[in-house]
Amino acid sequence: MASSDFIEELRGVVSLAIDHADQDLRKKINQELHEHPETAYQETFAHDTITQFLEDRGFTVKRGTYGLATSFEAEIGSSGRLVVICAEYDALPQIGHACGHNLIATSSIAAFLGAAEALKKSGAPGRLRLLGTPAEEGGGGKVKLIEAGAFKDEIAAAIMAHPMPTHQIFGPDASHTYDGLAGLKMIASHKFRTEFRGKTAHAAGEPWNGVNALDAAVAAYSSVGLLRQQIQPDERVHAVIEVGGTVPNVITEYTRMNWNVRSPTIARADKLLARVKACIEGAAIATGCELNYIV
Repeated sequence: MASSDFIEELRGVVSLAIDHADQDLRKKINQELHEHPETAYQETFAHDTITQFLEDRGFTVKRGTYGLATSFEAEIGSSGRLVVICAEYDALPQIGHACGHNLIATSSIAAFLGAAEALKKSGAPGRLRLLGTPAEEGGGGKVKLIEAGAFKDEIAAAIMAHPMPTHQIFGPDASHTYDGLAGLKMIASHKFRTEFRGKTAHAAGEPWNGVNALDAAVAAYSSVGLLRQQIQPDERVHAVIEVGGTVPNVITEYTRMNWNVRSPTIARADKLLARVKACIEGAAIATGCELNYIV
């Protein structure tokens, strides 16, 4: 059989495998994960649901891999180049699966099922691994996996698909669409938290004896708001005050903020991060608070 004919046959094998699993992928993975959103490192329902789904289809699955209770691995093949398909399944706090990680898990599992059948049909050497990657939404799950050795093998490719909003797929006049990564702009991102520590005091009786950590958080937020006037149009800085105090008549002694600093390249993101940190550190100096970065 000509190689082109064989490739077409393998494509048919992939399509058939995914078609056979289509309803189960929709109901047992996509819908179930969407209805049971879990945040970073708490994805026990997703972990158990996906691993059971794979085991029911004859795959050997390792649960709780690389020191992360909600990571997993399933692999076929014993020699040759290794391709890793990553699967995300965590949700956003209070919002649920607004970023579509239920769709990421579904598409990654579908790709794994189809490619596994094609690999078996081809008889060629090669390994295929589905890797569960928890805590993408701010938890640094993939960083922990890298540090734990999840990608230490010689890997030919590590791949994943991500859903996108239509305004990023269609052109300005909706007359054409983009195919693949080449048509989409990816951005680098620094994610971190800051803590400001001050000194409590009665806000009415002796405010002069307090050091106000809420003032530090507000000053940092406001300074970065002014900084936005002088950053590039394709750069972004956003933050929230996660802990802002308790009662108004007590000087706030502790605040915590969550930050995202984004730019098209890591080099530009590093420069922007330095400017943002100058605003944060200036707020600490101005208020007399102690500053701590949480990465």
